[in-house]
Amino acid sequence: MSPFPSSAPRTDDWRHLRLTTDDGVATVTLARPEKLNALTFGAYADLRDLLAELSRERTVRALVLAGEGRGFCSGGDVDDIIGATLAMDTAQLLDFNRMTGQVVRALRETPFPVIAAVHGVAAGAGAVLALAADFRIADPSARFAFLFTKVGLSGGDMGAAYLLPRVVGLGHATRLLMLGEPVRALEAERIGLISELTEEGQADVRAAALARRLADGPALALAQTKALLTAELDMPLAAAVEMDAATQALLMHGDDYAEFHAAFTEKRPPKWQGR
Repeated sequence: MSPFPSSAPRTDDWRHLRLTTDDGVATVTLARPEKLNALTFGAYADLRDLLAELSRERTVRALVLAGEGRGFCSGGDVDDIIGATLAMDTAQLLDFNRMTGQVVRALRETPFPVIAAVHGVAAGAGAVLALAADFRIADPSARFAFLFTKVGLSGGDMGAAYLLPRVVGLGHATRLLMLGEPVRALEAERIGLISELTEEGQADVRAAALARRLADGPALALAQTKALLTAELDMPLAAAVEMDAATQALLMHGDDYAEFHAAFTEKRPPKWQGR
């Protein structure tokens, strides 16, 4: 994501979500608790545009994606989206589906780690948003359900058929995407769908702590690690090790690499600058 801004001003008012920032950590909260944070057209668009803005600004070093109330996100709003899409023509439907995919791409392409803090339901598009994060921190109430076949659509929505096999393997991904059955927290941990299982009610706390740890780390090194993890998913080994070599050569000219050596020599913690 290019850091060079256009003439458009920064957006200070996001109508479909809540944004807070604290010393390099951004928290984006889906805030429709009365609807289990079901996504609307506006929520998708706000997520797409917010992630682009934060990526350009380069002031955020870690992001937490959370849901207010009893659950993380119940997916697309049945009335606002499914009802409306029945009246759309093919061009409009393609625009909508491309927009949802742009949100997933933005989550994968941000130059900072994204942590999903999951409690309660993460269903449909909500499950894919969590899947697209770099870390999924969940408490025992969490349950994931990729419900797309349940509404007569392909289970491969929003990049799910690309991402899920790479996280849990083809066998588990086939079961989850074809059957649409919920996966509770303990099983999600067993198959590798979540990064950390917390105590009840602690997902937000643990996600915030991880975000702070990442934000205080070497930001450029973390950004390049995320970029390589995404880029090398489909590369042959020869191309991957060449990309690794080029990346390391660039980072070895960075301030953080020199700072590590200075800190090691002086027997103190490094003061990372993200450069």
